[in-house]
Amino acid sequence: MRIQFIGAAQTVTGSMHLIEANGFKFLLDCGLYQGKRKVAFELNRNFDLFEPRELDFIILSHAHIDHSGNLPTIYKKGFNKPIYSTFATKDLCEIMLLDSAHIQEKDVMYVNKKRGKQGKNLFEPLYQLKDAQGVLKNFVGVNYLDEKEIAPGIKLTFFNAGHILGSAITFLTVNENGRVINLGFTGDLGRPNMPIITDPEKMFDVDYLICESTYGGRKHGEFVDNELKLTQLVNKIYSKKSKMIIPAFSVERTQDIIVTLHKLFDENKSYKIPIYVDSPLSVNATRIFREHPECFDNETAKYLIENEDPFGFSQINYITDVADSKELNNTRGPLIIISSSGMCEAGRILHHLANNVEEPNNIILFVGYQAMNTLGRKMKEGTEIIKIFGEEFKLNAEIVELDAFSAHADSDELLSYLNQLDKDRLNEIFLVHGELEQQNTLKEELLINGFKKISIPKRGDVFEI
Repeated sequence: MRIQFIGAAQTVTGSMHLIEANGFKFLLDCGLYQGKRKVAFELNRNFDLFEPRELDFIILSHAHIDHSGNLPTIYKKGFNKPIYSTFATKDLCEIMLLDSAHIQEKDVMYVNKKRGKQGKNLFEPLYQLKDAQGVLKNFVGVNYLDEKEIAPGIKLTFFNAGHILGSAITFLTVNENGRVINLGFTGDLGRPNMPIITDPEKMFDVDYLICESTYGGRKHGEFVDNELKLTQLVNKIYSKKSKMIIPAFSVERTQDIIVTLHKLFDENKSYKIPIYVDSPLSVNATRIFREHPECFDNETAKYLIENEDPFGFSQINYITDVADSKELNNTRGPLIIISSSGMCEAGRILHHLANNVEEPNNIILFVGYQAMNTLGRKMKEGTEIIKIFGEEFKLNAEIVELDAFSAHADSDELLSYLNQLDKDRLNEIFLVHGELEQQNTLKEELLINGFKKISIPKRGDVFEI
């Protein structure tokens, strides 16, 4: 068996790991790299460490774009084989990949208008709608806990990762010439006791584990504290008749916020103000949430049994039309706008930021991880002048972060999950999907907790088992 780490190696974005086992070659995830424009341009377009046509299949942990978003590109490059995922991930990708293609086409069109007037070379979108439509035909749904032989000598079992709807921990049993190896891949591991999604499930014991480390050196706040802080923010914009802009992933984070606001309004803990979910993808994703109650925790399931709709209460306005989106620029506060993308790299959130970041009474609320070199990270770190679509804006709005909304396990939660595994059997853990500082902190904690060998691969590193 041979493992090569291609994406999300000492970074949190572009998840992609190449496995060669029992004569087969396949990927765990095929994510879009998000960060510096020039670097992203090169990494997302060029598969320089393998030939896409040579892959036998892909296993997808979940639908987030940094894990699934480069599937249309690899299809465009000649890959046309099965993609294994859970059924909920399959349904989400049907909207997310089409949305990603649409955004890339529209954003490139918008930028090219300016570049054309300036006499500069025009850009091409990474992929188009036809590429997203083509790759979607290759998806094969697999139920949680159902063992499936996906190639001779290779069996796949998905466990619920508790991260987003449909997210999966990948467990592979590989029989190479009579030698059986159990390989695990956490994907993005979720948190216990969070709204909507069930807690992460324990996988079978593994020999080798590829483990995320996004918050490997950090601890989240308590979710109860999050509710209190969110209440204070809502009341603040109510009193100032201002706006709160929330960049949020369309899947899970948006629904978490909606359910939490629903609860606050129901319990009269805050003023009731209009909420606009401005993302066609979020609207469609919320519909898919309703169709997959098998992924819900007991509290959310109880909402549905009692015929309540935690995603559609009276204060929510779902926006799909571009004209309605633009009209929000002229709508006076107090109001909340939730829009994607979560790292402020593309989509309608850019237009809302451009129209609101220079107003001191407005609040920009971050509820998820912001990767290095993304616009979201620059804003969170207090960059005074930011660029949106090539234009400069002064960052006057108040910046707030509520990391307890994060769908990633923190350092204590990662350790708690991993400590369930058989340490005597587990030969090596490979830390991925994290920045190096976080990974080094987690590595030390794992060694203190009795794990034998911890590796932190960089892009291109190969390990033979």
